[in-house]
Amino acid sequence: MFHPTHPLGRAIRRLQLTTKQAGKNYYKGNRVGSMGRHTKRGKYIIEWAKVRTYVVPDLSAFKLSPFVTKKIEKPEAVTDGGWRIDSGEQYLANWKNKGGRT
Repeated sequence: MFHPTHPLGRAIRRLQLTTKQAGKNYYKGNRVGSMGRHTKRGKYIIEWAKVRTYVVPDLSAFKLSPFVTKKIEKPEAVTDGGWRIDSGEQYLANWKNKGGRT
């Protein structure tokens, strides 16, 4: 007799195991590697040779800042096709007046 799920079952066996399919002690991780090791007594020792360090360029002449100052004036309301939009309700009202459907 023909069983359509048998080929699917074989294909699923070839896929990677996920945490939902495995037992409760299965930990997949995210491919970042360890930065140390576990001791016999359950502690963790950081091995500084494994710790990642990032080279940051000189930012002394960098003109951008990570925030927007409050001294900048607020922009005008967004316009869309000639409509002046100040709120979501106003946008929906304009949309319905122009023949929009709900």
